[in-house]
Amino acid sequence: MKAVRILTGLAGAVLMGVGVSLLPDAGDPTGVLLWLGGALLLHDAVIAPLVLVVGLLLVRGGGRGPVRGALMVAGALTAVALPVLLRPGTPANSSVLPLDYPRNWLLALVAVATVTALLTAGRGFVRGRRPRLRGVRPEGRREALQEARPEDRRQGRDGEPPGGSSSTSEGLTNP
Repeated sequence: MKAVRILTGLAGAVLMGVGVSLLPDAGDPTGVLLWLGGALLLHDAVIAPLVLVVGLLLVRGGGRGPVRGALMVAGALTAVALPVLLRPGTPANSSVLPLDYPRNWLLALVAVATVTALLTAGRGFVRGRRPRLRGVRPEGRREALQEARPEDRRQGRDGEPPGGSSSTSEGLTNP
């Protein structure tokens, strides 16, 4: 997992380097920098706090992480698509925006929601199959799981019947 994070970070750094190298070729670098600053401000001041609040209010338990992740991705998709979505009317040159961007934006959001629903359902399914060990600390889970196995419940430890030691060890005789 650590290698994946390092590789992802390196790929992001390389892509940022490509973007910086292409910045001088932009017709209006000031406009590009202004747009990037606005995107950063939109993310930090609006999208991230909104995601945290909605994730806290709507979701309880283990599904909170995937829902927050999906909201972050949906917010980023919306921020990137916002200039095209807010552009009034059709452009004079039809080759400038040749695709149906609002429809594609909605399809991307539906894909994000579908993946999130499947991930949350899969997590719930996996958690439902594991024995619940409430009140057991992580370091004691292995022992608690071993004690919860059916063969341990049918026969006590060291071959003794369940419920403690045998009757002969308590000073009682067998009839």
